[in-house]
Amino acid sequence: MNRRTLIVIIVAAVLVTLISTVLTVLFFIAGLKEELPAASGRALGYVTIQGPITDSRETVRQLKSLAKNPQVKGILIRVESPGGGVTAAHEIYSEIKRIKEAGKPVVVSMGTVAASGGYYVSSPASVIVANPGTLTGSIGVIMELPVIRGLLDKIGMKVEVIKSREAKDIGSPFREMTEADRRLLQGVVSDVYEQFLQVVSAERRIPLDSLKTIADGRILTGRQAKGLGLVDTLGTLEDAKRILADLCGIKGEPKLIKPRPKLGYLWRQFFEETGRRLLGELEFPRLSYRWF
Repeated sequence: MNRRTLIVIIVAAVLVTLISTVLTVLFFIAGLKEELPAASGRALGYVTIQGPITDSRETVRQLKSLAKNPQVKGILIRVESPGGGVTAAHEIYSEIKRIKEAGKPVVVSMGTVAASGGYYVSSPASVIVANPGTLTGSIGVIMELPVIRGLLDKIGMKVEVIKSREAKDIGSPFREMTEADRRLLQGVVSDVYEQFLQVVSAERRIPLDSLKTIADGRILTGRQAKGLGLVDTLGTLEDAKRILADLCGIKGEPKLIKPRPKLGYLWRQFFEETGRRLLGELEFPRLSYRWF
């Protein structure tokens, strides 16, 4: 097989993949319909937080839409996430907390993984339901900074930096980290970590001293988390739905209202996921509530 034939095959494969993906997305959009309640007062809102938490806007929009809907008596959130960006997680957390404090119950159902930022967004819920084998916890903060100085030296390339003061290029991939840099960045990470601890301590009513003994980044099973007070009960998504229905005073099987995702959000998700798969995470430095 010559080079030209190989290139044609690769291009064709990429085009087929793109076309199939686009068709899948279009069919998905065409099939999206919000389920409307059969009778007034018997509806629950339903939101999924899935995958890395990189952008809060669509999730917050869906939560606000459900909160304003008079048919929705409570909101069920399915969390399937290893966490993600600190700011995005906090914005989702804040919206969930606001909805609960406004009087609308919120129940979180943890799926396979609801760790770090996935746990952070779950913490303000009225009730947290985890499966016994759910991977959760991982309370902590991580900052990653690539250093490519060695690579540049090998290829004979260098970067000249002109800066206003010594800390302006902190985290630069073009030089080694100094001890002063490390102390400064550790202070940033430690401060955000303290914020995480304070949120969990307040929402789950766990004393800070007790929380710190388990908040070293370790993951926990749902059953372990229940024993430590990080989740309220063990159960499935259906169990979580029944718990929420009881909190809302709904008798019988409640209907679910699922907000329709915006087309722009679906496309952004597709391209971001494609970029991550092809190129990896390129946003540095990043401060994350994330479990690998």
